[in-house]
Amino acid sequence: MQYRVNPKNGDRLSVLGYGCMRFSRTAGVAVNQKKTEEELSLALSLGVNYFDTAYLYPGSEAALGKFLSKGHRMDVFVATKLPFRQCKKPEDFEKLFSEQKERLQTDYIDYYMVHMLGDIASWKRLVSLGIVEWAESKKASGEIRQFGFSYHGGTAEFKELIDAYDWDFCQIQINYFDAHTQAGIAGMKYAAEKGLPVFVMEPLRGGALVNLPKRAAEMFSDADSAKTPVEQAFRWLWNFEEVTVVLSGMNSVSQVEENCASADSAKAGSLSDAELAVFDKVCSVLNEGIRVPCTSCGYCMPCPHGVDIPSCFSAYNIRCTQGWFSGMLAYVTCTSLKEKPAAASSCVNCGLCERKCPQGILIRDYLDEVKTMMEGRIYRMALPVVKKFLER
Repeated sequence: MQYRVNPKNGDRLSVLGYGCMRFSRTAGVAVNQKKTEEELSLALSLGVNYFDTAYLYPGSEAALGKFLSKGHRMDVFVATKLPFRQCKKPEDFEKLFSEQKERLQTDYIDYYMVHMLGDIASWKRLVSLGIVEWAESKKASGEIRQFGFSYHGGTAEFKELIDAYDWDFCQIQINYFDAHTQAGIAGMKYAAEKGLPVFVMEPLRGGALVNLPKRAAEMFSDADSAKTPVEQAFRWLWNFEEVTVVLSGMNSVSQVEENCASADSAKAGSLSDAELAVFDKVCSVLNEGIRVPCTSCGYCMPCPHGVDIPSCFSAYNIRCTQGWFSGMLAYVTCTSLKEKPAAASSCVNCGLCERKCPQGILIRDYLDEVKTMMEGRIYRMALPVVKKFLER
């Protein structure tokens, strides 16, 4: 197992972190505690020392807490997340945090983050409730060792959030297919330049980079038949010195073994130009069904009416290339769960974005298409349910 040092506090963290959202479940409901603990124990024995969960992952914190209570707490760094949409008054921070400590059977959290913080308006609302003072008091008492945020959204707003507070770390979605969407490489490097360790989620894009189209899989195989698409995806991330930890939602012994074996040789700057070129070729295959020729450069932003144009187009392209569910998940997460609406339906057809687009994209036409295809009846019915779940 390779380790990288957190530049903020010197923690020696395993480059592979255990994502606890996808624990195996009995009959699809309760966490299969026995199986989960076998996999957690194996990961720990192979050198994984960073375990990431969240309040909103059903049963996950409690399952991890049972494992930690068996003499493992001092061996690992525990990360969990605050469901900030449930925070309506100042005392909610303490109420939720206390519940999380009880679930995890610990009196401190190593890495505590605001979950899915999507825009600066949401952060300002939390600031008005006193989250800065609360977090600083918890750090002073040792109950929180590091305070950060996890993020889904575009690069511009990510940079805004990075600059809004003296964070200890951040967690972003990035993989070789999302190199220039979401926070992207630009956001990753920006955070690292500010001295923040960067933790990575969705390295396999929710599994989309596991079972690749035949032609894309053959490109990897022709380059190195000994490495699976999964290992290639991890190698791409670990090649960046800015990446501190890459999370994987492992739920089988074989996944733990394979990913830990890959992490044994996870060194920054190890990929050659020829190897990196293969990733570009694979992406070209994955992009063949792309609908909007947007490069996510961000020149169209900010939209005066709040539309997150790059994220709208990115989610729509995901729908066109990877299917309805993946696209809708990206759309809801990156545009519709923000404090202020950022979906395509917020467009008022002013045209300012088109005057700034270096690609000459007919942005208004495409936004209208996005609205029609992504904000249909199912979206309108599901969105209030999702928001209610996050705010419950």
